[in-house]
Amino acid sequence: MLEHDHWDSELLAQVHPPAWVNPKPAGNYDLVVIGAGTAGLVSAAGAAGLGAKVALIERHLMGGDCLNVGCVPSKGLIGAARAWSTARKASGEYAGPPLAIDASGNFSAMMNRMRRIRSELSPIDSAARFRDLGVDVFLGSGEFINPSAISVGPALLKFRRAVIATGARAAAPKIPGLETVPYRTNESIFDLTTLPSRLVVLGGGPIGCEMAQSFARFGSHVTLIDKGARVLSRDDADAAQLVQQALVEDGVHFVMQAEVTQVYTQGPEIVVRVVQGGIEALHACDELLVAIGRAPNVEGMGLGKANVAFTAKGVTVDDRLRTSNGSVYAVGDVCSSKQFTHAADFQARMVIQNALFFGRAKASNLITPWATYTSPELAQVGHTADSAAAAGVQIQSFTVPLHDVDRARLEGETRGFCRVHVTAGTDHIVGATIVAPNAGDMISEVTLAMTNGLGLGAIGKTMHPYPTQGEVLRKVADAWRRTKLTPFVKRLFQRYFVLLR
Repeated sequence: MLEHDHWDSELLAQVHPPAWVNPKPAGNYDLVVIGAGTAGLVSAAGAAGLGAKVALIERHLMGGDCLNVGCVPSKGLIGAARAWSTARKASGEYAGPPLAIDASGNFSAMMNRMRRIRSELSPIDSAARFRDLGVDVFLGSGEFINPSAISVGPALLKFRRAVIATGARAAAPKIPGLETVPYRTNESIFDLTTLPSRLVVLGGGPIGCEMAQSFARFGSHVTLIDKGARVLSRDDADAAQLVQQALVEDGVHFVMQAEVTQVYTQGPEIVVRVVQGGIEALHACDELLVAIGRAPNVEGMGLGKANVAFTAKGVTVDDRLRTSNGSVYAVGDVCSSKQFTHAADFQARMVIQNALFFGRAKASNLITPWATYTSPELAQVGHTADSAAAAGVQIQSFTVPLHDVDRARLEGETRGFCRVHVTAGTDHIVGATIVAPNAGDMISEVTLAMTNGLGLGAIGKTMHPYPTQGEVLRKVADAWRRTKLTPFVKRLFQRYFVLLR
């Protein structure tokens, strides 16, 4: 964090107290955890709650990305952008006089509110709270000195089991000149206190799309540049197109299938040189947000001394999240391709079983949903049609547009759909995509079904309150059920009713 106002000071007092004194190490720990982001915090708290002797090491800020530079600040910013956008659109969507509202709101006040809420949430992840849970909290850099011990400054922590939960950081792409300009990443964009009049975003993934839409709604002139043909390449193509259309309507200018060949400063401006379709163009901005990729934090821990294998993609683990050192496990962004807070949480719960209680839980068995918090939101779990085809899974797909849901029409939020994929000839769900205002909440019903082996028919038999947007899932189930009424079955019913007359 570059800014250090009152709320930042309150935050630091919780997640990296300046006067913190590390405890005297215990003789031998059941579990030593390196990294106090979501994965590390869940591992440490869960193990300590079961009676294990636990040490937790953090060199920077407890709470990791999620609290400090990720989920918490970004959703505060997104929430404000949505509120301002809704207020501006209200007089056109509903009957009534135009609203008197500043088109750009108060960006500085919004960012101050975000910092306040972040600081108010920080006691949950604080050093003091984990000390009170019975965890020995060490602030400093942890480094393996051999396969069964870690040093933190002068302290030596011997362990029976260890967990590497050091997460990942924003990656800097190899673009000529980038290192010479003051660009932003998700780790610094929330330090802004003044709205940039022009923002260029590099990357059309979830972070890039969320921030591009939010800043456009605040009033920035936003240009999003990406080398791909569409945004959100991991998601359903139809869903990604709807999200991109929504961003265009909010004022985001897209430069797709483009290569950034140079970045440089020109006076107070940052200039991005782009080649698109063989044509060169310059895009000047006041702030540049780089949202392209992540890099695992594997440096400086002495992994070689612990016989822990790793690559540029992160720590190497098996399906039980065990490293090449049988006493050391890894969890979360440092080892997983599914870099979500909730995925780190559930992997950490699994590691507690496997590391301390001879469990055999497998990461591949986890059903992991994800969501992009644009407006509308895009949520996904399991396969898309493309990934199913690539995996050789034969599917049937059922899609219901949000326009067919009464609540969506009443609220003027009809952009979106629900699409569920089942194994061909069955109701076994293998994936789903939802595009809707609260898709991130709605996807959990499908995730619950997939996790517990419930088919699409079970969703159809579940009563949903009317009118809700969640009713779209029941409508998808009804669409599947109608396929069961084959011409042959329909003829049988017709004969049955004839006999009753």
